[in-house]
Amino acid sequence: MSASQERQVRLGRRTVITAVGAAGAAAALTACGGEQAGADGQGEAAGTGGEILGKAADIPEGGGVVFADQGVVVTQPKAGEFKAFSSKCTHQGCSVKGVSGGVINCPCHGSTFDAETGAVTGGPATQPLPAKAITVKGGSISLA
Repeated sequence: MSASQERQVRLGRRTVITAVGAAGAAAALTACGGEQAGADGQGEAAGTGGEILGKAADIPEGGGVVFADQGVVVTQPKAGEFKAFSSKCTHQGCSVKGVSGGVINCPCHGSTFDAETGAVTGGPATQPLPAKAITVKGGSISLA
């Protein structure tokens, strides 16, 4: 075999290995791609739709509860009215920690958000918290 033919064989093997590697990566990404668009257009892990967050009775009127594992804060601005937002502060991504007096609070830099709309009520955040879809049924609050 000449040096030129040997080089072509090596390139051919490299090309095959690269192609197989790319196909394997594509297959792995396809297998892991169990995401659905949530109400806010962001990806939502498969299986989270319908996940029960808690009881409606546990959400105080004028306050709320942060469900850190699900990345959601649920509020009750008025009796029987429930809202949900991402619990990730739009300033630098910290998790909001509490809701009181109709305000969602981020402890990292002091940003505050309206518990009814998610709008910024105090900076440094400049963007509102994205809304999340929930359902209230039989006294339970679930991700939609």
